[in-house]
Amino acid sequence: MSKANEPQGRDLFDAAATRELAHNAPLAERLRPRSLDEMVGQERILGAGRALRRLVERHELPSIILFGPPGSGKTTLARVLASGVAAEFESLSAVMSGVKELRAVVERALERRKYHQRRTVLFIDEIHRFNKAQQDALLPHVESGLLVLIGATTENPSFEVNAALLSRCRVFVLEALGVTELVALLERALADQTRGLGTRGVSAPATALEAIARTSYGDARKALTTLELACDLALAAGRQALDTGLVEEAAQHKTLLYDKGGEEHFNVVSAFIKSLRGSDPDAAVYWMTRMLEAGETPRFILRRMVILASEDIGNADPRALSVAVSALQAFELVGLPEGVLPMTQAAIYLACAPKSNTVLTTYAKARNDVRSGGALPVPARLRNAASGLMKSLGYGDGYKYPHDFAGNYVREAYLPDELRGHVYCEPSEQGEEAAMRARLDAVRGKKPLGP
Repeated sequence: MSKANEPQGRDLFDAAATRELAHNAPLAERLRPRSLDEMVGQERILGAGRALRRLVERHELPSIILFGPPGSGKTTLARVLASGVAAEFESLSAVMSGVKELRAVVERALERRKYHQRRTVLFIDEIHRFNKAQQDALLPHVESGLLVLIGATTENPSFEVNAALLSRCRVFVLEALGVTELVALLERALADQTRGLGTRGVSAPATALEAIARTSYGDARKALTTLELACDLALAAGRQALDTGLVEEAAQHKTLLYDKGGEEHFNVVSAFIKSLRGSDPDAAVYWMTRMLEAGETPRFILRRMVILASEDIGNADPRALSVAVSALQAFELVGLPEGVLPMTQAAIYLACAPKSNTVLTTYAKARNDVRSGGALPVPARLRNAASGLMKSLGYGDGYKYPHDFAGNYVREAYLPDELRGHVYCEPSEQGEEAAMRARLDAVRGKKPLGP
């Protein structure tokens, strides 16, 4: 073979090897989206008319940080974005790379811009692992526009990325994929004859695909890997259809009975709420864990705890609401799997807190009077005299300003005249409501206010 023919021979060999590698690549890699239209989920940032899609459609791409949980599509989106603006894609891992590797990328980017007028997109996976010196070395090349940075992180970039670098990037938040989105992705994988599993002829009922989706916790890569292994197990056993047993074996995870749209879903949620209300932290955490392990959305559970903190605890322990809301915020910050810790902390606190439904009953009584009595007039003395005419009509006449009296209190009627004497708020004797009840009894004239 002549030297003139060697490059062509190598090109043919390399092309054949590339095709072989692609054929044997894991399903998640073969099915990696190649355009924005193939992306599943993330409608909040990629939907029609959304900022990121509009930028790509205009062939514009600023430096960005993609913040989201594992398997939400950060790496895939980075590749799609680079392709969408016809830029060269370079990739570094913050765990494996340092300043030396970064310099090599910079040199290639300079040559590419000088000789080919082509932009370079640098994707840095786990950018939060870059130390300050590495981020400082990256900054001037992002600032000059030589590199379009796409950083991917599972940690809040506000805490992990230098302020100078972060100020030159736009942050886009990716969310864990929902069960419906994962099922759609799995259905596509089963049907795809070219890159997916379509040639294997394996079918799967909705229950099997939903089981895969629930045990993947929003991670598309994990869902596709489980599907591929389940199909391998099915064909090895001479079967052409998946079931939950094969899914459990493939996922190495017990598929729990928990249909989000069925009776068992409501049964487990009910048991969780009743355990919190009944002051049983052991049962509460058990039912919460059942829901999480079955793939329930953590935000659903956290929202239920926020509601319970007011409905069943209220002012018996006013801190309960803060704990529940803080747990929700903490989960939004760290995600899974660590997010289960503030969830568990909140569940324990709410279960152990003193209980009162005064908030619920007070609102219910007031609502009943509003609905039955309609829009009753505001007493004149309570109206705001914002103009001379209003003053002439008697607005504000006779109003007693509490701070003008001893103890900053004066007996006054604040309800509409038709509802005078109606009582809605009756604090319990539980926790801090006991002191509230004593104070309220005093101002209502049942007990002296004290010294």
